[in-house]
Amino acid sequence: MAKNKLLQMHNVGIVVESLDDAISFFSEIGLKLEGRAKIEGEWAGRVTGLGNQSVEIAMMVTPDGHSRLELSKFITPPVISDHLNAPINALGYLRVMFAVEDVDEMVSRLAKHGAKLVGEVVQYQDKYRLCYIRAADGLLIGLAEELGRK
Repeated sequence: MAKNKLLQMHNVGIVVESLDDAISFFSEIGLKLEGRAKIEGEWAGRVTGLGNQSVEIAMMVTPDGHSRLELSKFITPPVISDHLNAPINALGYLRVMFAVEDVDEMVSRLAKHGAKLVGEVVQYQDKYRLCYIRAADGLLIGLAEELGRK
């Protein structure tokens, strides 16, 4: 019997408080809004196990077109918990890492959206400059600048 193989990773999903703010933030990083829609009804709740749900989503795509971020704003049922203040080593904690041309410039731009450095920008060998930032709504984002690329 032939083994079923993975075709590709389609997207990473993040539940957000404000869809407009999240779209603006990820647009600043360089993702493009691919589409926005309201998903509701019993059929959707059968997928998520949440019953009759209503959620507005926005699909953001990276400039190369290969990776997507699905931003979800739940209308019903309401969000019941969060881990926005959990430390980075908390089980199940999600962060997304983006490759950028200039870490310092990106941190400066994202600070205008309320983002703050978690630690500091560090250099790993002669390969990368890296940092984690926490967006204004608490989302954890990694930024990596590959050295010697310019």
